[in-house]
Amino acid sequence: MNRWGILAVLFGARAVMGFQFQSVGSIADFLIADFGIDYTKIGTLVGLYLLPGIIVAYPSGGLGKRFGDQRIVLIGLLLMAIGGTLIGLSADYTTAMVGRILCGTGAVFLNVLLTKMLIDWFVGRETILAMAIFVNSWPFGIAAGLVSQGIIADALSWQVVQHITAILAAIGFLMILVFYSPPREDTNTPGTHTENRSLSLREIYLTCISGAIWCFYNVSIVIILSFAPTFLQSRGVPATEAAPLVSIGTWLGIIAVPTAGLIAQRFSAPNTVILTCLVSTLVAVIWMLEASWFLGPFILFGIFAWAPAGSIVALPAEVLSAKNRGPGMGIFFIWYYVGMGTLPAVAGFSLDMTGDPAAPIYFAAASMFLCIPLLAMFRLMKRQDE
Repeated sequence: MNRWGILAVLFGARAVMGFQFQSVGSIADFLIADFGIDYTKIGTLVGLYLLPGIIVAYPSGGLGKRFGDQRIVLIGLLLMAIGGTLIGLSADYTTAMVGRILCGTGAVFLNVLLTKMLIDWFVGRETILAMAIFVNSWPFGIAAGLVSQGIIADALSWQVVQHITAILAAIGFLMILVFYSPPREDTNTPGTHTENRSLSLREIYLTCISGAIWCFYNVSIVIILSFAPTFLQSRGVPATEAAPLVSIGTWLGIIAVPTAGLIAQRFSAPNTVILTCLVSTLVAVIWMLEASWFLGPFILFGIFAWAPAGSIVALPAEVLSAKNRGPGMGIFFIWYYVGMGTLPAVAGFSLDMTGDPAAPIYFAAASMFLCIPLLAMFRLMKRQDE
């Protein structure tokens, strides 16, 4: 299979992650009613999908290097299937937490190693464009969840939603098992004894800065996706319209991400793409907070919020050597998981404490703003070392 076929396989597997991640936010009201919990605990449950990454992200790169990327990804999909099934069978919040942690642990393996596997196939070729298409799998899965999971939960039950995520993980398992093959120059072939070069100090600190950008960027988007439906309902939007309205921005993002990636690749302008999109997204969020007509800000949000994702996640490829891509991407995603595993709960706490559904949205805007000085720091320090 050629590299574009491999991209399609990796896209499909990673889309399952987005769908499963959204399966708490879309059914939050059902969980609150059945488990007797508040929004802080909903935020915690959202974050638990990502919290395991703090511990597992870096070792997952080493596991892939030792046993092979494909094998560790298959284990990850198996954990996602088991965890989704457990949540669907849970009768209390604690059991749901355990299932969510299992799902999240499996998703860490996918997030780190699927990204590394894609870089292996596209490095030196269409890296930014391929990465832009690949990271689109996450919003694609989330958007599919936004438009379907609430309807399924209302028509059948929230448990059925969780069982569907488990089935999709099993399908992803079969896709990777049957259709994926490593490139000829694969750096993580199990049993191969090659030079084990350690990460340099330069690779570490530049990867850390790029990881912090990816962290705060994603925190901002996820908080908006998780709490915007509640915010919209507080502004008089019916519950049946709130989630589909939020999903409009996500579906537009699916078009915007590869478009922005193509522009960044074609004109060698990742900095311009990232900065333009960050500033435009901040304008959309501020407009959202003050709007009486919400379609406009969510369209603007959809066009720009997701668009720089490919350029941002391709930053580590600029500084990591081939042998260090697995461990390096592990470091990159540790930052992502620290923020994503903790800050959604802080956003939920801000709503519980203030009683203002806009509080998490303000929190998301601040998180997005932090990406701008971090990008300037990455470029300045990279230039100084060259």
